[in-house]
Amino acid sequence: MKLILSSYLTGKSSFQVQELKDKMKSSGMPWPGDEGEQRWEQAWMAIKKVWASKWNERAYFSTRKVKLDHDYLCMAVLVQEIINADYAFVIHTTNPSSGDSSEIYAEVVRGLGETLVGAYPGRALSFICKKNDLNSPQVSSSSDVLGYPSKPIGLFITRSIIFRSDSNGEDLEGYAGAGLYDSVPMDKEEKVVLDYSSDPLMIDGNFRQSILSSIARAGNAIEELYGSPQDIEGVVRDGKIYVVQTRPQM
Repeated sequence: MKLILSSYLTGKSSFQVQELKDKMKSSGMPWPGDEGEQRWEQAWMAIKKVWASKWNERAYFSTRKVKLDHDYLCMAVLVQEIINADYAFVIHTTNPSSGDSSEIYAEVVRGLGETLVGAYPGRALSFICKKNDLNSPQVSSSSDVLGYPSKPIGLFITRSIIFRSDSNGEDLEGYAGAGLYDSVPMDKEEKVVLDYSSDPLMIDGNFRQSILSSIARAGNAIEELYGSPQDIEGVVRDGKIYVVQTRPQM
């Protein structure tokens, strides 16, 4: 479940705070204020950090590069409960490298997806999967630069809430607005040095095929639902696939 906050909330009136509280509780989300005023202030600071990221260097200079008026960009904040992910993934339902619409391309990392979509060093596990054979993902290929992960750090967190950016810049033709703005969890993630020698995704072929096939099938089902190529984010927890968001693939 997710909620969307528009920037009218910046004044933080008592009415608006109560409205947010009612919406979160009706969606089954925990209300930070129930744990004390300090917890609500912690959540409010995270919300403001997301809005403030509209003015980060990546966002500002990217709009200048394509001669887009920075003031034209509008932002809302998505409120989502965090799933303490075993793995996170991004799916492109048309292979972005080749433009082949018969192939799904996906990347997978340990832990939360911020190490995948944010500025974290290292490679993700990457694979392609033919849509007519979703049970046979290919992790390596003689003709494609696909392979195994090298990201040294994974992010993990207990039950919490994350505030994510959602801007019209992500849907503008000719402008890659996705990933420019910040997602801010209410609680700090734990950084864990990863040991791939004990990771079942690396050492258990059957587990790897099951997880990657499930990711590919989810991507294919979402593309069929929307009728166009999709850019999808999600996580894996205890072998189950959870889709966080999807948008048209640009």
